[in-house]
Amino acid sequence: MLALALGMTVRELLARMDSRELAEWMAYYQLEPFGGFRGDLHAGLVCSTIANANKGKRGKPFTPADFMPLNKPDNKEQTEDDMQSLLEGLARGTSSLR
Repeated sequence: MLALALGMTVRELLARMDSRELAEWMAYYQLEPFGGFRGDLHAGLVCSTIANANKGKRGKPFTPADFMPLNKPDNKEQTEDDMQSLLEGLARGTSSLR
């Protein structure tokens, strides 16, 4: 991911960067993540804001994590029926998938 963020191939990155600089980038990433996760977080924030503005007063508020693809073994894959139910719930001002 670092090579992509810096606009070079992994081979170029390894040829141009020593272990100290790589460690500095790793420390920076811990403070200011970049890449896919950060983009998912931003998208989740926008989605949760829109969903909360349109959900009505009932039910638990949505969080950005509700709209982020998480790779956890306990997360079941969302089916088409789940998606349809969620959209219908949002249209009614309720959510059936909480």
